[in-house]
Amino acid sequence: MALLNLPTLKTTKAPAAAKPAKAPKTGKRAGAAAAPEPIVLSAESVEIIGRELDAIRDRVVVDLGTADRDYILRVVRTQRRLELAGRGLMFLGFLPPAWLAGVAALSASKILDNMEIGHNVMHGQYDWMRDDMLHSSSFEWDNVCPSDQWRHSHNYMHHTYTNILDLDRDIGYGILRMEYEQPWNPLRLGNPVYAFALMMLFEWGVMLHDLEYDNVLKGKRKWTDVKGLVAGWWRKVRGQVAKDYIVHPALTGPLFPLTFAGNLTANLVRNVWAFSVIFCGHFPSGAQVFTQEETAEETRGEWYVRQMLGSANISGSPLMHLATGNLSHQIEHHLFPDLPAHRYPEIAVEVRRICEEHGLPYNTGPLWKQVGSVWVKMFRLALPLRPTPADSPAVIIERRKTPTAA
Repeated sequence: MALLNLPTLKTTKAPAAAKPAKAPKTGKRAGAAAAPEPIVLSAESVEIIGRELDAIRDRVVVDLGTADRDYILRVVRTQRRLELAGRGLMFLGFLPPAWLAGVAALSASKILDNMEIGHNVMHGQYDWMRDDMLHSSSFEWDNVCPSDQWRHSHNYMHHTYTNILDLDRDIGYGILRMEYEQPWNPLRLGNPVYAFALMMLFEWGVMLHDLEYDNVLKGKRKWTDVKGLVAGWWRKVRGQVAKDYIVHPALTGPLFPLTFAGNLTANLVRNVWAFSVIFCGHFPSGAQVFTQEETAEETRGEWYVRQMLGSANISGSPLMHLATGNLSHQIEHHLFPDLPAHRYPEIAVEVRRICEEHGLPYNTGPLWKQVGSVWVKMFRLALPLRPTPADSPAVIIERRKTPTAA
């Protein structure tokens, strides 16, 4: 069963190999007041890591089958039952307990659809099933962002150029300052405010992501470049708005305002949860960023190491992992974006062992800690502060003189 290949990153200029003692910086790290000497990862270790991770991937691909199919179909059935329960309870919305239960069921339904189903299916994790309902090319989710636009901005742009400045637009989503290398200006003082607005309206921010509005304002993108996007937005938004804010509220008759408020609340809950999970996986203390020069002509092993250093996990219960779409295992997701996400917990044990054997950090922590770390970072980067000693590289990669493309 063939899955998608790893993304390939190619640039025109490859940097020379670094000597262990004077290796070029591969990223920056936000952390405590002081930082230990960076770990120097040899070129040989990088290639060993690459081969070990390839072996893990190959083993999981060969093992895919009935159990994986049954798992995702169970999740789909659960999501649909939660949605039906939520919609049904809104007919009793005049009773506060029924309204609250309906909002909870609908929120859980939207979270499952967004995270464990939509996100993972559109990554092609279940394409091998040859099921149109769960195929990345035909799946559409309960979200205002058209699936084809999401696949481009996320699957291609983000997962190819993960944490590479000026290539990965997920670094700040075009409106936030998330790294010291991003220039500061007085508008950055609103960083926490912009982040809060993005969190509350996250599905709309995801929809606008492929627009690259900053390039539109600079004249780098013309109307001819974006009119197709706008047409896609109109088709998707009118259906989503009609479903949640017109049709279903109207079906409950005089309870229209209560149902409208319930649907709005469920969407807000989903938005806050998705924002928190995604930002915890990319921007907490310890996540590194990279330059285009440092990642030019990457080998497969170097691509793997960049994914590991630029990601962070969230520790928690199996239920929490399900609710995150297993993006609580963001390190494993960035390594293997097209493997079924429910396999990440078993893979994580081996990935952590590899990190320990090579002296690499394995960034993980409880949700409250990762969320707090992200918000502290956003407040700090709103100000024109200098990097602290802890913002030095956590890991320096020694590269080969003549790297081969991944």
